[in-house]
Amino acid sequence: MLMGMSQDHEEPSPADLAFGSFSSTPPWVLVPGRLEWLPGTGPLRVATRKRIPDLIRHGTLPPARRVLGTGFRLGSALLLWRQLDRHKGRERSRQGLSRRLRRAFEALGPTYIKLGQIISSGEGIFPKELVEEFGQLRDRVPAEPFPIVKRTIEEDLGGPIGAFFSDFDTTPVAAASIAQLYYAKLRDGTPVAVKVQRSRVAALVRRDLNAMSWITPHLVGRIPVAALANPPALVELFAETIVEELDFRLEAANMLDIAQVLAATDQRAIVVPRPHPNLVTRRVLVMERLDGFRWDDVTGMREAGIDTAAVVRAALVGFLEGAMLHGVFHGDLHGGNLFVQPDGKVALLDFGITGRLTERKRLAFLRLLMAASMNDLRGQVQSLTELGALPPTTDIDAAIEELGLDQPTPDPTQMTPEQLVSEIQGLTKALLGYGARLPKELMLFVKNMIFIDSSLANLAPEIDLFAEITYLASYFMTRYGAQISSEIGVPVSAELIDLSGFKASLGVDAELEAMSYSELKARRDLIRRRMEQRRTG
Repeated sequence: MLMGMSQDHEEPSPADLAFGSFSSTPPWVLVPGRLEWLPGTGPLRVATRKRIPDLIRHGTLPPARRVLGTGFRLGSALLLWRQLDRHKGRERSRQGLSRRLRRAFEALGPTYIKLGQIISSGEGIFPKELVEEFGQLRDRVPAEPFPIVKRTIEEDLGGPIGAFFSDFDTTPVAAASIAQLYYAKLRDGTPVAVKVQRSRVAALVRRDLNAMSWITPHLVGRIPVAALANPPALVELFAETIVEELDFRLEAANMLDIAQVLAATDQRAIVVPRPHPNLVTRRVLVMERLDGFRWDDVTGMREAGIDTAAVVRAALVGFLEGAMLHGVFHGDLHGGNLFVQPDGKVALLDFGITGRLTERKRLAFLRLLMAASMNDLRGQVQSLTELGALPPTTDIDAAIEELGLDQPTPDPTQMTPEQLVSEIQGLTKALLGYGARLPKELMLFVKNMIFIDSSLANLAPEIDLFAEITYLASYFMTRYGAQISSEIGVPVSAELIDLSGFKASLGVDAELEAMSYSELKARRDLIRRRMEQRRTG
């Protein structure tokens, strides 16, 4: 049995850093062959995925009780908004609606809270008021009473709580949809973080997935956004992620996988907490406690001498390396899952959702990003087809011509509100005509990229956007060029980087040499205001 092991302070680094990117001051050292919970996680993951079709299979009649209950909660929220908030002006009206919807989602339970968390990650997609309000669902969900939590711990660990912990803070550090997080100390005094699953969450999730799977097919083609997002596929993805989140042994295995990817790419600027060698069960996960600056504490980090631009760059590179080179990446990046330690290293937390690409889709994804960096329009569309964003029978050249992808993009900041709306509606209609959708494998990636984009705007607002993209493309082509060229069958090199297509997508002149993130944000704010003028005009 491998418990907390004493450190030899003369040893330059812990032995487990040879296979994973962990902290340099471990509470215990991991030995892969001596992790009690690890051997069965492979078959467990396969069995969990095999249950997905049953969870999202629906009959001809809906689960009436749950549908009625959901309708009552959401309908009440909308009714109160209409009566009390709607006429208070646009901003206060949105705030009121967002607040009432957030409360309704809280009342509806874990599945809807998880949906709210996804919405809260959609900055730039959903209204600002909705994103900010639903952000409270990250860690301000009403906590489950500690006596229930204690019972779960003792049932899963197989003994009284005092047999494992000398001290246990009964107030949760965070309370989210699936679990609550606590700080505690092991019997030997080692500080740890303890994640405990909510008691009835598994049954509630199964019930809600059944209701969602019944209603989502009726949304296909009815509203453009839902059609592009492919609601049934979204429910399938949601089922896959939330079901895996219900078994913390899989999460602990995810932690090891991501740590190994980071070590394999020598991305030591990001560290993963060590799961405990023994104290991991389906509903309880004991792990190394990591602390640091909150992700949005820019002032605190800079006062401590931390290069915030380097911090967010490390997070971006680590994320892209995992997806492009290994097909594995953290699937739920947001501010609550990231801390910045005093030495500038990023502590990555919460591995319930992990993106996993098949080898075929990883190569298609790799081709997509390389084609984008070299302004290979045909290669990008072909890669999107291979990823499932367009039907496999799509005529690539015809699609490029009909969608106008090879035409100059007008500057959206110079367009009237009516022209903006018309442009978006026209492109959406054309995409739907081609059967376009957002494949489930890309949903997590896009959500993460939106978060990283907003992080660059906050942590490095004056960084040159074009120079940063050139740096990233050069980094991958220089360090992994031979490997990438071999895998995708196309030569790549830093000399082939071409940002003209990216600049065109922003509607700026190809000759523009620099643009900061603060300037980009100003453009986006202007576009959003014009869209709002069109909606309220």
